[in-house]
Amino acid sequence: MSKIEIACFNPESAVIAFENGADRIELCDGLSEGGTTPDFNTAKELRDKINIPIFVMIRPRGGDFTYSESEFEQMKKELTALRSLNIDGFVFGILNEKDEVNVEQNRILVEMAAPLPCTFHRAFDRAADLENSLEKVIECGFKTILTSGQKPNVSEGKENLKKLVELSAGRIEILIGGGLRSTNIEEIRAFTHAGYFHSSAITDGGAFANPDEVIALKNE
Repeated sequence: MSKIEIACFNPESAVIAFENGADRIELCDGLSEGGTTPDFNTAKELRDKINIPIFVMIRPRGGDFTYSESEFEQMKKELTALRSLNIDGFVFGILNEKDEVNVEQNRILVEMAAPLPCTFHRAFDRAADLENSLEKVIECGFKTILTSGQKPNVSEGKENLKKLVELSAGRIEILIGGGLRSTNIEEIRAFTHAGYFHSSAITDGGAFANPDEVIALKNE
């Protein structure tokens, strides 16, 4: 049985994920943008309803992962505010203009979040150089990388995902996500030997997690 994190773009999905056996929630807003920072009050209300770990995304907008000084200040403010809510971790990722991991800015946010763990999100899949990027993310102090192996989805990225699991050698968790479903999780797990998987569990093109899909992901 795998560990499953469900990406939830609304509190309803988070409750569905919680009630159907998810191990962790990644809470965000902005479904059409691939995830942005959720509303403070949404996170606050959700924390009162569920007792599994909630990791909150810090991302000021959709688009690329290189941020202006004012956007970076916004990320710091949002992280500080959300940290007061008794959440369990954060999810973010910053690249520089050359699409390399921005060690300086990421490290500042990781240190601000401490002792809460941080996940470097799928900005990793836009980063140049797989091995070098892995080492930089580890250097920043992240505990997890969410990735599809620098390919559009986990099926296309499975060779790279296997390589990342081997290269990381237990120094950081490789969280596999991006086109992951109950229909392919078994194959991806067997091929990569990863232990933690990430999915929105949305099966109808809508906005809400499907309870049956959460159960199927967990039990595959």
